[in-house]
Amino acid sequence: MKIAIAGTGYVGLSIATLLSQKNEVVALDIIKEKVDMINNRISPIKDKEIEEYLQNKNLNLRATLDYKDAFDGAEYIVISTPTNYDDETNHFDTSSVEDIIQKVKSMGIDTTMVVKSTIPVGFIKEMKKKYDIDNIMFSPEFLREGRALYDNLYPSRIIVGEKSKRAETFANLLKDCALKEDIVIKYMNSTEAEAVKLFANTYLALRVSYFNELDTYAELNGLNTRDIIEGVCLDTRIGNHYNNPSFGYGGYCLPKDTKQLLANYNKVPQNLIEAIVKSNDTRKEHITRMILRRRPNVVGIYRLTMKTDSDNFRASAIQGIIERLKYYNINVVIYEPTLKSDMFNDCKVIKDLNEFKDIADVVLANRIDKNIKDVQYKIYTRDLYSRD
Repeated sequence: MKIAIAGTGYVGLSIATLLSQKNEVVALDIIKEKVDMINNRISPIKDKEIEEYLQNKNLNLRATLDYKDAFDGAEYIVISTPTNYDDETNHFDTSSVEDIIQKVKSMGIDTTMVVKSTIPVGFIKEMKKKYDIDNIMFSPEFLREGRALYDNLYPSRIIVGEKSKRAETFANLLKDCALKEDIVIKYMNSTEAEAVKLFANTYLALRVSYFNELDTYAELNGLNTRDIIEGVCLDTRIGNHYNNPSFGYGGYCLPKDTKQLLANYNKVPQNLIEAIVKSNDTRKEHITRMILRRRPNVVGIYRLTMKTDSDNFRASAIQGIIERLKYYNINVVIYEPTLKSDMFNDCKVIKDLNEFKDIADVVLANRIDKNIKDVQYKIYTRDLYSRD
Protein backbone atom coordinates (compact mmCIF):
# COMPACT_ATOMS: atom_id res chain seq x y z
CA MET A 1 0.00 0.00 0.00
CA LYS A 2 0.98 3.63 -0.28
CA ILE A 3 2.05 5.25 3.00
CA ALA A 4 2.98 8.90 3.47
CA ILE A 5 5.41 10.09 6.14
CA ALA A 6 5.27 13.77 7.15
CA GLY A 7 8.65 14.81 8.58
CA THR A 8 12.03 13.16 8.03
CA GLY A 9 13.83 13.43 11.35
CA TYR A 10 14.90 10.36 13.33
CA VAL A 11 11.32 9.15 13.72
CA GLY A 12 10.01 9.88 10.24
CA LEU A 13 13.01 8.73 8.23
CA SER A 14 13.46 5.53 10.22
CA ILE A 15 9.80 4.59 9.76
CA ALA A 16 9.93 5.55 6.07
CA THR A 17 12.98 3.35 5.60
CA LEU A 18 11.40 0.48 7.53
CA LEU A 19 8.06 0.50 5.71
CA SER A 20 9.51 1.09 2.24
CA GLN A 21 10.93 -2.42 2.30
CA LYS A 22 7.44 -3.76 1.52
CA ASN A 23 5.31 -0.69 0.71
CA GLU A 24 5.30 2.41 -1.47
CA VAL A 25 6.43 5.20 0.84
CA VAL A 26 6.50 8.92 0.08
CA ALA A 27 8.27 11.11 2.63
CA LEU A 28 7.27 14.77 2.93
CA ASP A 29 9.58 17.49 4.19
CA ILE A 30 9.82 21.27 3.89
CA ILE A 31 13.61 21.34 3.41
CA LYS A 32 14.67 20.79 -0.19
CA GLU A 33 18.20 19.72 0.74
CA LYS A 34 16.85 16.83 2.84
CA VAL A 35 14.42 15.79 0.11
CA ASP A 36 17.22 15.73 -2.47
CA MET A 37 19.49 13.74 -0.18
CA ILE A 38 16.85 11.08 0.47
CA ASN A 39 16.08 10.79 -3.24
CA ASN A 40 19.81 10.33 -3.83
CA ARG A 41 19.86 7.66 -1.11
CA ILE A 42 21.94 9.76 1.27
CA SER A 43 20.78 9.96 4.87
CA PRO A 44 20.41 13.55 6.17
CA ILE A 45 20.86 12.25 9.72
CA LYS A 46 23.58 10.12 11.33
CA ASP A 47 22.15 6.65 11.77
CA LYS A 48 24.19 3.57 10.86
CA GLU A 49 21.27 1.37 9.81
CA ILE A 50 19.44 4.11 7.89
CA GLU A 51 22.64 4.88 5.97
CA GLU A 52 23.17 1.21 5.15
CA TYR A 53 19.56 0.57 4.09
CA LEU A 54 19.41 3.64 1.86
CA GLN A 55 22.63 2.59 0.15
CA ASN A 56 22.13 -1.16 -0.10
CA LYS A 57 18.44 -2.10 0.09
CA ASN A 58 15.87 -2.03 -2.68
CA LEU A 59 13.51 0.47 -1.05
CA ASN A 60 10.31 1.79 -2.61
CA LEU A 61 10.96 5.24 -1.15
CA ARG A 62 10.95 8.75 -2.49
CA ALA A 63 10.76 12.19 -0.91
CA THR A 64 8.86 15.30 -1.95
CA LEU A 65 8.13 18.90 -0.98
CA ASP A 66 4.53 18.61 -2.27
CA TYR A 67 2.07 17.46 0.41
CA LYS A 68 -0.64 16.65 -2.13
CA ASP A 69 1.75 14.40 -4.01
CA ALA A 70 2.63 12.66 -0.75
CA PHE A 71 -0.87 12.31 0.69
CA ASP A 72 -2.96 11.51 -2.39
CA GLY A 73 -3.82 7.80 -2.41
CA ALA A 74 -2.05 7.07 0.90
CA GLU A 75 -3.91 4.65 3.15
CA TYR A 76 -1.92 5.86 6.15
CA ILE A 77 -0.28 9.22 6.78
CA VAL A 78 2.29 9.05 9.55
CA ILE A 79 2.85 12.43 11.21
CA SER A 80 6.35 12.77 12.67
CA THR A 81 6.90 16.52 12.61
CA PRO A 82 8.77 18.24 15.48
CA THR A 83 6.91 19.32 18.62
CA ASN A 84 9.22 21.44 20.73
CA TYR A 85 8.33 22.38 24.29
CA ASP A 86 7.43 26.04 24.82
CA ASP A 87 8.59 27.18 28.26
CA GLU A 88 6.34 30.24 28.12
CA THR A 89 3.11 28.32 27.52
CA ASN A 90 4.22 25.18 29.42
CA HIS A 91 3.00 23.13 26.49
CA PHE A 92 4.28 21.37 23.39
CA ASP A 93 4.15 23.49 20.26
CA THR A 94 1.96 21.17 18.19
CA SER A 95 1.42 23.62 15.32
CA SER A 96 3.36 21.46 12.85
CA VAL A 97 1.13 18.47 13.62
CA GLU A 98 -2.03 20.55 13.29
CA ASP A 99 -0.75 21.93 9.99
CA ILE A 100 -0.65 18.39 8.58
CA ILE A 101 -4.10 17.61 9.99
CA GLN A 102 -5.50 20.71 8.30
CA LYS A 103 -3.86 19.81 4.98
CA VAL A 104 -5.25 16.27 5.07
CA LYS A 105 -8.73 17.51 5.92
CA SER A 106 -8.64 20.09 3.13
CA MET A 107 -7.94 17.32 0.60
CA GLY A 108 -11.01 15.35 1.64
CA ILE A 109 -9.22 12.02 1.20
CA ASP A 110 -10.03 8.65 2.72
CA THR A 111 -6.97 7.98 4.86
CA THR A 112 -5.93 7.36 8.45
CA MET A 113 -3.52 9.71 10.19
CA VAL A 114 -1.14 8.18 12.73
CA VAL A 115 0.64 10.71 14.93
CA LYS A 116 4.14 9.65 15.90
CA SER A 117 5.22 13.10 17.13
CA THR A 118 5.30 13.42 20.91
CA ILE A 119 2.15 15.22 22.04
CA PRO A 120 0.43 16.23 25.29
CA VAL A 121 -1.92 13.80 27.00
CA GLY A 122 -5.39 14.31 25.52
CA PHE A 123 -4.20 15.79 22.21
CA ILE A 124 -5.87 13.28 19.85
CA LYS A 125 -9.18 13.62 21.64
CA GLU A 126 -8.87 17.41 21.35
CA MET A 127 -8.04 17.23 17.62
CA LYS A 128 -11.02 14.99 16.88
CA LYS A 129 -13.31 17.52 18.51
CA LYS A 130 -11.60 20.64 17.12
CA TYR A 131 -11.54 19.48 13.49
CA ASP A 132 -14.61 17.21 13.61
CA ILE A 133 -12.61 14.20 12.44
CA ASP A 134 -12.26 10.58 13.48
CA ASN A 135 -9.50 9.37 11.13
CA ILE A 136 -6.61 9.99 13.52
CA MET A 137 -4.82 8.02 16.23
CA PHE A 138 -1.56 8.09 18.18
CA SER A 139 1.23 5.53 18.18
CA PRO A 140 4.23 6.35 20.39
CA GLU A 141 7.79 5.71 19.22
CA PHE A 142 10.59 4.50 21.45
CA LEU A 143 13.73 5.22 19.47
CA ARG A 144 17.30 6.15 20.31
CA GLU A 145 19.11 8.89 18.41
CA GLY A 146 21.54 7.28 16.01
CA ARG A 147 19.85 3.86 16.37
CA ALA A 148 16.35 4.78 15.21
CA LEU A 149 16.04 2.26 12.39
CA TYR A 150 17.61 -0.47 14.53
CA ASP A 151 14.97 0.18 17.19
CA ASN A 152 12.26 -0.11 14.52
CA LEU A 153 13.77 -3.36 13.23
CA TYR A 154 14.02 -4.74 16.79
CA PRO A 155 11.27 -2.87 18.69
CA SER A 156 10.83 -3.28 22.45
CA ARG A 157 7.08 -3.11 21.80
CA ILE A 158 4.54 -1.68 19.39
CA ILE A 159 1.79 0.44 20.91
CA VAL A 160 -1.13 1.80 18.92
CA GLY A 161 -3.61 4.21 20.47
CA GLU A 162 -6.81 2.67 19.17
CA LYS A 163 -8.66 -0.64 19.39
CA SER A 164 -9.78 -1.13 15.81
CA LYS A 165 -9.14 -2.97 12.56
CA ARG A 166 -7.17 -0.03 11.14
CA ALA A 167 -5.01 0.02 14.28
CA GLU A 168 -4.28 -3.69 13.86
CA THR A 169 -3.41 -3.15 10.19
CA PHE A 170 -0.96 -0.37 11.09
CA ALA A 171 0.66 -2.40 13.85
CA ASN A 172 1.09 -5.31 11.45
CA LEU A 173 2.73 -3.02 8.88
CA LEU A 174 5.41 -2.20 11.45
CA LYS A 175 5.70 -5.79 12.61
CA ASP A 176 5.95 -7.29 9.10
CA CYS A 177 8.87 -5.03 8.20
CA ALA A 178 10.76 -5.66 11.45
CA LEU A 179 13.41 -8.34 11.95
CA LYS A 180 12.59 -9.20 15.55
CA GLU A 181 10.27 -12.12 16.18
CA ASP A 182 7.57 -12.31 18.86
CA ILE A 183 7.03 -8.54 19.09
CA VAL A 184 4.62 -7.49 21.81
CA ILE A 185 1.77 -5.40 20.38
CA LYS A 186 -0.53 -3.51 22.71
CA TYR A 187 -3.67 -1.60 21.79
CA MET A 188 -5.19 1.09 23.99
CA ASN A 189 -6.97 4.41 23.66
CA SER A 190 -4.88 7.27 22.29
CA THR A 191 -4.97 9.20 25.58
CA GLU A 192 -3.43 6.27 27.43
CA ALA A 193 -0.87 5.83 24.63
CA GLU A 194 0.06 9.51 24.93
CA ALA A 195 0.60 8.98 28.67
CA VAL A 196 2.75 5.88 28.03
CA LYS A 197 5.15 7.93 25.92
CA LEU A 198 5.59 10.71 28.48
CA PHE A 199 5.82 8.40 31.49
CA ALA A 200 8.34 6.10 29.75
CA ASN A 201 10.68 8.97 28.88
CA THR A 202 10.27 10.54 32.32
CA TYR A 203 11.30 7.24 33.90
CA LEU A 204 14.42 7.18 31.71
CA ALA A 205 15.16 10.76 32.80
CA LEU A 206 14.66 9.66 36.40
CA ARG A 207 17.20 6.88 35.93
CA VAL A 208 19.74 9.28 34.40
CA SER A 209 19.17 11.73 37.25
CA TYR A 210 19.44 9.01 39.89
CA PHE A 211 22.87 7.83 38.79
CA ASN A 212 24.03 11.41 38.26
CA GLU A 213 23.08 12.30 41.83
CA LEU A 214 24.79 9.14 43.06
CA ASP A 215 27.89 10.31 41.18
CA THR A 216 27.65 13.82 42.65
CA TYR A 217 27.57 12.35 46.16
CA ALA A 218 30.56 10.11 45.43
CA GLU A 219 32.57 12.90 43.81
CA LEU A 220 32.09 15.36 46.66
CA ASN A 221 32.88 12.73 49.28
CA GLY A 222 35.93 11.25 47.54
CA LEU A 223 34.26 7.90 46.88
CA ASN A 224 34.62 5.52 43.93
CA THR A 225 31.50 6.07 41.83
CA ARG A 226 32.06 2.98 39.72
CA ASP A 227 32.25 0.63 42.69
CA ILE A 228 29.03 2.03 44.12
CA ILE A 229 27.14 1.85 40.82
CA GLU A 230 28.27 -1.69 40.09
CA GLY A 231 27.40 -2.80 43.63
CA VAL A 232 23.94 -1.25 43.34
CA CYS A 233 23.28 -2.60 39.86
CA LEU A 234 24.08 -6.22 40.76
CA ASP A 235 20.55 -6.21 42.15
CA THR A 236 18.61 -7.74 39.24
CA ARG A 237 15.64 -5.50 40.03
CA ILE A 238 17.83 -2.50 39.19
CA GLY A 239 19.96 -3.98 36.42
CA ASN A 240 23.27 -2.96 34.90
CA HIS A 241 21.99 -0.63 32.20
CA TYR A 242 21.43 3.09 31.60
CA ASN A 243 23.67 3.81 34.56
CA ASN A 244 26.62 5.76 33.12
CA PRO A 245 26.98 9.21 34.77
CA SER A 246 26.75 12.23 32.49
CA PHE A 247 26.41 15.99 32.53
CA GLY A 248 22.63 15.61 32.46
CA TYR A 249 19.93 14.34 30.13
CA GLY A 250 19.32 16.12 26.83
CA GLY A 251 18.36 15.44 23.24
CA TYR A 252 15.11 15.42 21.34
CA CYS A 253 12.88 13.81 23.95
CA LEU A 254 13.76 13.73 27.63
CA PRO A 255 13.97 17.48 28.44
CA LYS A 256 10.72 18.37 26.71
CA ASP A 257 8.80 15.23 27.63
CA THR A 258 9.53 15.56 31.34
CA LYS A 259 8.40 19.20 31.29
CA GLN A 260 5.24 18.32 29.35
CA LEU A 261 4.36 15.55 31.79
CA LEU A 262 4.86 17.95 34.69
CA ALA A 263 2.56 20.44 32.96
CA ASN A 264 -0.01 17.69 32.39
CA TYR A 265 -0.09 17.00 36.13
CA ASN A 266 -1.41 20.53 36.65
CA LYS A 267 -3.56 20.09 39.79
CA VAL A 268 -2.61 16.45 40.34
CA PRO A 269 -0.52 15.92 43.51
CA GLN A 270 3.10 15.02 42.82
CA ASN A 271 6.65 15.46 44.09
CA LEU A 272 8.74 13.12 41.98
CA ILE A 273 7.97 14.47 38.49
CA GLU A 274 8.98 18.03 39.43
CA ALA A 275 12.11 16.72 41.12
CA ILE A 276 13.18 14.94 37.92
CA VAL A 277 12.93 18.20 35.98
CA LYS A 278 14.80 20.18 38.66
CA SER A 279 17.47 17.52 39.07
CA ASN A 280 18.80 18.14 35.58
CA ASP A 281 19.51 21.80 36.36
CA THR A 282 21.07 20.84 39.69
CA ARG A 283 23.44 18.48 37.90
CA LYS A 284 24.56 21.16 35.42
CA GLU A 285 25.20 23.57 38.30
CA HIS A 286 27.30 20.97 40.10
CA ILE A 287 29.39 20.25 36.98
CA THR A 288 29.94 23.99 36.53
CA ARG A 289 31.15 24.38 40.12
CA MET A 290 33.59 21.51 39.70
CA ILE A 291 35.04 23.16 36.59
CA LEU A 292 35.37 26.51 38.36
CA ARG A 293 37.37 24.84 41.13
CA ARG A 294 40.13 24.25 38.57
CA ARG A 295 40.36 28.00 37.91
CA PRO A 296 40.70 27.61 34.13
CA ASN A 297 41.43 30.43 31.72
CA VAL A 298 40.03 28.53 28.74
CA VAL A 299 37.53 25.68 28.89
CA GLY A 300 37.34 23.51 25.81
CA ILE A 301 34.05 21.77 25.05
CA TYR A 302 34.75 18.48 23.32
CA ARG A 303 31.60 17.84 21.29
CA LEU A 304 28.19 19.42 21.74
CA THR A 305 26.69 16.03 20.98
CA MET A 306 26.09 14.10 24.17
CA LYS A 307 25.85 10.54 22.89
CA THR A 308 28.34 8.35 21.08
CA ASP A 309 27.63 8.02 17.33
CA SER A 310 25.11 10.87 17.27
CA ASP A 311 25.15 14.12 15.31
CA ASN A 312 22.35 15.73 17.32
CA PHE A 313 23.02 18.26 20.06
CA ARG A 314 19.56 19.77 20.44
CA ALA A 315 18.97 20.60 24.13
CA SER A 316 22.22 18.86 25.07
CA ALA A 317 23.14 19.35 28.72
CA ILE A 318 26.54 20.72 27.77
CA GLN A 319 24.88 23.85 26.41
CA GLY A 320 23.46 24.62 29.84
CA ILE A 321 26.94 24.28 31.29
CA ILE A 322 28.36 26.60 28.61
CA GLU A 323 25.80 29.24 29.61
CA ARG A 324 26.81 28.93 33.24
CA LEU A 325 30.54 29.16 32.45
CA LYS A 326 29.94 32.28 30.37
CA TYR A 327 28.07 33.81 33.31
CA TYR A 328 31.33 33.50 35.27
CA ASN A 329 33.26 35.09 32.36
CA ILE A 330 35.12 31.90 31.51
CA ASN A 331 36.53 31.81 27.98
CA VAL A 332 34.87 28.84 26.25
CA VAL A 333 35.97 27.26 22.97
CA ILE A 334 34.22 24.40 21.18
CA TYR A 335 35.34 21.45 19.10
CA GLU A 336 32.36 20.08 17.17
CA PRO A 337 33.00 18.63 13.69
CA THR A 338 29.32 18.82 12.71
CA LEU A 339 29.33 22.63 13.02
CA LYS A 340 30.08 24.60 9.86
CA SER A 341 30.14 28.04 11.47
CA ASP A 342 33.09 29.62 13.30
CA MET A 343 30.98 30.67 16.29
CA PHE A 344 28.35 28.94 18.41
CA ASN A 345 26.47 30.73 21.17
CA ASP A 346 29.14 33.47 21.18
CA CYS A 347 31.87 30.87 21.62
CA LYS A 348 34.71 30.27 19.16
CA VAL A 349 34.49 27.00 17.22
CA ILE A 350 37.92 25.47 16.61
CA LYS A 351 38.04 23.12 13.64
CA ASP A 352 41.51 21.68 14.26
CA LEU A 353 41.53 19.13 17.10
CA ASN A 354 45.20 19.60 17.97
CA GLU A 355 44.77 23.36 18.18
CA PHE A 356 41.74 22.82 20.40
CA LYS A 357 43.67 20.56 22.78
CA ASP A 358 46.55 23.04 22.98
CA ILE A 359 44.34 26.04 23.74
CA ALA A 360 42.11 24.51 26.42
CA ASP A 361 43.24 24.40 30.06
CA VAL A 362 40.36 22.05 30.81
CA VAL A 363 38.66 19.80 28.27
CA LEU A 364 35.04 19.14 29.14
CA ALA A 365 33.86 15.82 27.66
CA ASN A 366 30.53 14.17 28.37
CA ARG A 367 31.84 11.04 26.67
CA ILE A 368 35.51 10.15 26.16
CA ASP A 369 36.85 8.67 22.94
CA LYS A 370 40.28 7.86 21.54
CA ASN A 371 40.70 11.33 19.99
CA ILE A 372 41.35 13.03 23.33
CA LYS A 373 42.94 10.31 25.44
CA ASP A 374 46.35 11.89 24.87
CA VAL A 375 45.28 14.89 26.99
CA GLN A 376 43.72 12.84 29.78
CA TYR A 377 45.26 15.19 32.38
CA LYS A 378 43.17 18.07 31.01
CA ILE A 379 39.86 16.22 30.80
CA TYR A 380 36.94 16.68 33.14
CA THR A 381 34.31 14.00 32.59
CA ARG A 382 32.01 11.76 34.60
CA ASP A 383 32.01 9.08 31.91
CA LEU A 384 32.77 5.63 33.32
CA TYR A 385 31.81 3.24 30.53
CA SER A 386 32.16 5.19 27.24
CA ARG A 387 28.55 4.44 26.32
CA ASP A 388 24.97 5.71 26.69
